Amino acid sequence: MKKIDFLAIGDIVIDAFIKLKDAHVHCKIDTDACELCVPFGDKIPYDSLHVISAVGNSPNAAVCASRLGLSTALMTNIGDDQNGKDCLAVLKKENIDTTFVKKENGKLTNYHFVLWYDVDRTILIKHQNYERHWLDTKEASEYTPPTWIYLSSLGEDSLDFHSEISDYLKRHEDVKLAFQPGTFQIKFGTEKLKEIYARTEVFFCNKEEAEKILNIEDKDILTLSKGIQALGPKMVVISDGSNGAYLYMNGELWHNTIYPDIAPPIDRTGAGDAFSSTFTAALCLGKSPLEAFSWGPINSMSVVQKIGAQEGLLSLEEMLEYIRVAPKDYKINKIN
Repeated sequence: MKKIDFLAIGDIVIDAFIKLKDAHVHCKIDTDACELCVPFGDKIPYDSLHVISAVGNSPNAAVCASRLGLSTALMTNIGDDQNGKDCLAVLKKENIDTTFVKKENGKLTNYHFVLWYDVDRTILIKHQNYERHWLDTKEASEYTPPTWIYLSSLGEDSLDFHSEISDYLKRHEDVKLAFQPGTFQIKFGTEKLKEIYARTEVFFCNKEEAEKILNIEDKDILTLSKGIQALGPKMVVISDGSNGAYLYMNGELWHNTIYPDIAPPIDRTGAGDAFSSTFTAALCLGKSPLEAFSWGPINSMSVVQKIGAQEGLLSLEEMLEYIRVAPKDYKINKIN
């Protein structure tokens, strides 16, 4: 039987990065919300275009885990187009098992547009409707259950598929689940995904997402962490941008700062994916939760030095070197 350490589940996409020149950002005074503004009804020049294949929360996580030395696979759907072929080529190059990738005849592979301005971005997304099912083919039956499942962004047609994932987890109690919900998974609400939340070992989101998930307006990280944990996850990790991230487990709240940038950031796409998947991969490698918590920000720092979510992901040797030379003030603190 074949063994998989890390099975990522989620949609795969092509990202077309359009670097804007003539734009500005407008932030509302009474909230943290900001808007990207461009001239309406005009021709807008752009600086450059970069097309990157095989990205998305879960593919990014798979690349991260593979580079850190884990046996990794991805369960996703692609179209029978050139974009799908390009995605498969990238996955194979990254040593990611594609047994669980389903090609759908007559359908397109997901294609997103990233409006890139300064170091941040706004993404225009469209998830294709696919026949999403747990792949139980002859080839898939040759594998033992994975050590970890990493579940993230899926399209709005995926609710029934989440039930299949839950059923699989019920049949395989030793499989651990990391859950980083995407846009539509948050929109589904906690009641429809209650079995997923209840089965989650470690949960990832940012502060704004936590408020949406809990349907509350409360900036207190401890309140948000307890609220998420009440849904079932054993560990809750909430990121807060430049303020770092928080880990809540066993009734204790821990804080970690961001890892110092080695150079000014180029593009922040994928920083959250890098953090969450690195944390999970470290657990899969046998690290303690606090050790895993110290690994996450390092890959986030590295990713923002490159265009896209994957080029900057580190190997295990590179990760260990960054840990070795980490500044003295880069340390985890218990705050409650």
